[in-house]
Amino acid sequence: MAQYILLFMVGLIAGCLNVIAGGGSFLTIPLLIFMGLPPVVANGTNRVGILCQNIAASYSFQRHKVVDWRYVRWATGPAVIGAIIGSKVAITIGDEMFKNILAVLMIVVTLWTLWDPLKKKLSQEKEKPFNRTALTIGFFCVGIYGGFVQAGVGFMVLAATTMAGLDLVKGNAVKVLSILAYTILSLAIFAMEGKVDWSLGLILAAGTMLGSQIGVHLTVLKGHHWIKKVVTVTVIIMAIKLIVT
Repeated sequence: MAQYILLFMVGLIAGCLNVIAGGGSFLTIPLLIFMGLPPVVANGTNRVGILCQNIAASYSFQRHKVVDWRYVRWATGPAVIGAIIGSKVAITIGDEMFKNILAVLMIVVTLWTLWDPLKKKLSQEKEKPFNRTALTIGFFCVGIYGGFVQAGVGFMVLAATTMAGLDLVKGNAVKVLSILAYTILSLAIFAMEGKVDWSLGLILAAGTMLGSQIGVHLTVLKGHHWIKKVVTVTVIIMAIKLIVT
């Protein structure tokens, strides 16, 4: 029972973090591994929470009428194709290699996010015209990475939508709906290979859905900066533990 409560609470924090800054899966995947799941199964199980969280977010975007379906269509097709490739690779490479790659990604992406050079660059750039080619190629790459591990994909999405000339609101809508589309397929691939623990996945999903709503409120109140610092330290500790175990 205690581990289920812990999983729910970490899912809540991850869901909150995904709204605020992204990278919540860098908490949930290692926890699932530490709970005894093989790394590839942990990767597949984590997608149950991602799917539920993006269903809720997609509904919110559609309700507020900020979805431009042209951009969604142009992004989703390449993302889905990329996700098939990424998911197959993640399943094929095996547990030990995936665990080591995950640990390296956790450290690299977390430190890159702290540095945040893209954010500084964006603040200095003027609005650009829409670039369909950049959106298509960018989301193909997003799909490969998301199909492989998902964690930290928000940073890649920001880069892709920015290069395509989308503003933050349209970019977020495209992000949520494209991730929803390829996560359905990616989760199905992991499930068909027997790489999903549904009981743990549903507990995680409950936490991430609630956490995403809390994240929205914290973002509005601008009281979330301390969370990012705490999570950064936690993620690096988890990464080191993954490497040495």
